[in-house]
Amino acid sequence: MMNTPESRLVAAGLELPEVAAALGNYEPYSIVGSQLMTSGQFPYLQGKLLYQGQLGADYTVSEGYAACRLATLNAIAQLKQACGELSRIKQIYRLEGVLNVHQSCIEHPKALDGASDLLLEIFGEAGRHSRMIWTNPVMPLNSLCLVYLFAEL
Repeated sequence: MMNTPESRLVAAGLELPEVAAALGNYEPYSIVGSQLMTSGQFPYLQGKLLYQGQLGADYTVSEGYAACRLATLNAIAQLKQACGELSRIKQIYRLEGVLNVHQSCIEHPKALDGASDLLLEIFGEAGRHSRMIWTNPVMPLNSLCLVYLFAEL
């Protein structure tokens, strides 16, 4: 039982948030063949964007880690909505993070580790992924981060 992503969520004391609606004319996820891709996911909790501002100015790297972890929990909720059961996911093969980073902050990869660590915690070996980090001084809704996931079903 402890080998499923859902059971690992429970064991970690985590609950998937309500899936956020798209903010524009796009789909929150798409499936092409066996590939599942999420649109960017914000660090929402109960419909509220929790982290607005810049890493290195308004938030520490530790707080950025928490924001990326929360955004990834939202992305996992999108995956579950898309495929029904998280155990259908064979591999999370790519993580892309966009962070609202002040020009003086150079430790933003440590913040995105919040996303990477959560994927490994919930998906085990199937959560091992490549990743790309983008920085942007202006973000939608002034969010601290956006997380995109790419998975194979």
